[in-house]
Amino acid sequence: MFRKNIKKNPEVFNNVSEGLRRLYRTKLLPLENTYLFHEFHSPALEDAHFDQKPMVLLVGQYSTGKTTFIRHLLDQDFPGMRIGPEPTTDSFIAVMHGEQEGMIPGNALVVDPKKPFRKLTCFGNQFLNRFMCAQMPNPVLESISIIDTPGILSGEKQRHCRGYDFAAVLEWFAERVDRIILLFDAHKLDISDEFSEVIRALKNHEDKMRVVLNKADQISTQQLMRVYGALMWALGKIINTPEVVRVYIGSFWAQAQMVPDNRQLFEAEEQDLFLDIQSLPRNAAVRKLNDLIKRARLATVHAHIISALKSEMPSVFRKESKKKELLANLGLIYQKIEKEHKISRGDFPNIHKMRELLDGQDFSRFPSLKPKLLQRVEDMLANDIARLMSMVRHEEASMPCPTVKGGAFDGPTRGPFGLGYGVGASEGMDDQEWVVSRDKPAYDEVFRALSPVNGKVSGAAAKKEMLKSKLPNTVLGKIWNLADMDNDGYLDDEEFALANHLIKVKLEGHELPAMLPEHLLPPSRRTPLPGAQSSLESSRVTA
Repeated sequence: MFRKNIKKNPEVFNNVSEGLRRLYRTKLLPLENTYLFHEFHSPALEDAHFDQKPMVLLVGQYSTGKTTFIRHLLDQDFPGMRIGPEPTTDSFIAVMHGEQEGMIPGNALVVDPKKPFRKLTCFGNQFLNRFMCAQMPNPVLESISIIDTPGILSGEKQRHCRGYDFAAVLEWFAERVDRIILLFDAHKLDISDEFSEVIRALKNHEDKMRVVLNKADQISTQQLMRVYGALMWALGKIINTPEVVRVYIGSFWAQAQMVPDNRQLFEAEEQDLFLDIQSLPRNAAVRKLNDLIKRARLATVHAHIISALKSEMPSVFRKESKKKELLANLGLIYQKIEKEHKISRGDFPNIHKMRELLDGQDFSRFPSLKPKLLQRVEDMLANDIARLMSMVRHEEASMPCPTVKGGAFDGPTRGPFGLGYGVGASEGMDDQEWVVSRDKPAYDEVFRALSPVNGKVSGAAAKKEMLKSKLPNTVLGKIWNLADMDNDGYLDDEEFALANHLIKVKLEGHELPAMLPEHLLPPSRRTPLPGAQSSLESSRVTA
């Protein structure tokens, strides 16, 4: 006999969100339900999970500036906001967009099918009494939602007085958010035991994790270097991976800086962090796709573990003793599954946590292996996910690039306070005098030493001088293309001075412009026309 080919024509999806939702319901959810996946790992996903806006989760010890950080991003207060040096935020607050400003308590929030929080009911009333949604009309919240969390405390007493599993709640959010931001206070850097436990609980989501070293304006440059080094050392011990988590340094609020020595660094770091957050809507579909793949792989491994334990159980006698034996030898069962089914060791759940969860289960009630369920998940990973990935690229190409706007994101992108304004290639853009002329006398001496012919030096002669900068040929070639404006292979004194100015810009750590800006055009190359036209417009007209 041969196995009948029951594969049907591939399903047709209107969009990525619909495809993910249908694949989860029809192919992955049956496997999870059969092998009690939700009791061991994570509650089932709701439809709202696949349609939600990107979410950012803020985690940190008390008084690290989490609430102030949100207020800075939104550029306005939000309902339920409390800021102070003491532990002020004792609740999980989901800051989301709404037409009317107001608060929704946790018990009402988790019954709303349009919100992705229904499965939080498993953490009980103690948690739901500490969970709420702050809704407000804000342009930032039209693109993302932000989850504010209680400040993490130190000490055993405070940890056990929460009344719910704090680390488990954070892990639930971590599975569903697009970005996890860990905040640290540069002025009083310390990682408590509970914070270490939380970071370890989030270890499976390192790809979403970013670190913010906040309040860095309160210390000097020398102290900041030491604090940064201490933070990286401490994180390395907790996360225990060779990869380094991206750390953003700054002071994320709208107040004057106490020690403004590192202002330029803070501005660049803030800009990088904002660009990272602004990319979340564009990458939301890929993130959901990636999370579903991780969940499917974990569910597949879980099914093999449960069925393997079932197959080892006796039918009548010695059930309890056999259960203890299997728990003690769980590592060997992992190895056996790894070899038989060619599964990567990294896909297996934590053995100590799995042993604790299995201890309260009746192994004899576990289901045996059902190949059809596993085959459907394998087909989803092998075929359906690949089709959805191509749909993601198509949607990205056909839709305008979504980004986060409003609040602090609409800062000085233009004008004299924009990032990089007046430095590097932008230096002198407001001056009437050509900025290169400041150093041109020195450049002219070098130019004359190169024995110009008919007022120009050859490319070979200029190359020898330009190589003294020790910049790579790729960079020097770009500088040559910008400076040799008539493309004749020679440089006159103005072009030579411009080339040296661009070399200086690059050596100072700035980027070169893609095209030569108007203010860097040598005076002899500017051909202004009568009226209000700029020299750049005039050059276009004559061209």
